[in-house]
Amino acid sequence: MSQTSNEQVAQEATNAQSVSPESTQELLDQLLKPEVQHSLTVLINHLPKITEMVNALSGAYDLAQSVAKDPVFVNDMKHGISEFATPVIAKAKGVASAAMEANERAQADTSTIGVFGLLKILKDPNVQKTLRFSQAFLDTLNDRQKLR
Repeated sequence: MSQTSNEQVAQEATNAQSVSPESTQELLDQLLKPEVQHSLTVLINHLPKITEMVNALSGAYDLAQSVAKDPVFVNDMKHGISEFATPVIAKAKGVASAAMEANERAQADTSTIGVFGLLKILKDPNVQKTLRFSQAFLDTLNDRQKLR
């Protein structure tokens, strides 16, 4: 183990010798700037916190990796998501199907709706429910606009 450390130190020394004098001077120029010195001081003062955060993140990463590689957990998540998504998808397909059928009916029916026809339509419970919802929705939007 110490031989590996010694080899690493020797390699770093060799790398340091191969650095050009211009890049060394640029580094020194950067280090002499007051804002860089202040940033380094702040960084050094926060090293214990940073170390603690890195350790916590490393643990969270390890946990996420082990969970992601667990086939039982992955299958359970797939099953749970599909249980939630399947009814939503079925409902969306039903609404889309109804919208397409309504469009076809509206295109096929070319009759004119008069005042009395409109009054008849207004008695339909679904129309009443939709109108109440529309009114409540518009009232809510109006209230929110007033608060701005």
